[in-house]
Amino acid sequence: MITVQEIEKLANLARIRLEEDEKVSLTKEIDSILTYIDQIKKATVDVDFTPIPGAVHNIFRDDIPTSTSSTDRENILNEAPYREGDFVAVKKIIEQDVDL
Repeated sequence: MITVQEIEKLANLARIRLEEDEKVSLTKEIDSILTYIDQIKKATVDVDFTPIPGAVHNIFRDDIPTSTSSTDRENILNEAPYREGDFVAVKKIIEQDVDL
């Protein structure tokens, strides 16, 4: 069972001010919560975790390169805000200084 002194210590650690009636109320509430947790700890659960054949499967597709027609490639490159030759140009976002 939790005591009013323990509630006062918790309130002090949390930097909250509690009135006497709040301390008593919290003592009862926290005590009932701890009692419930003790009941849960004592409970035994019997669950069968036997996998069901075929229930689990890979949802990712294979990483297979595909070719793009030169017309589609040119259309994609034309949509990019910046282009350098046959590549989309992007701003450098990572700068790395490595001393080896």
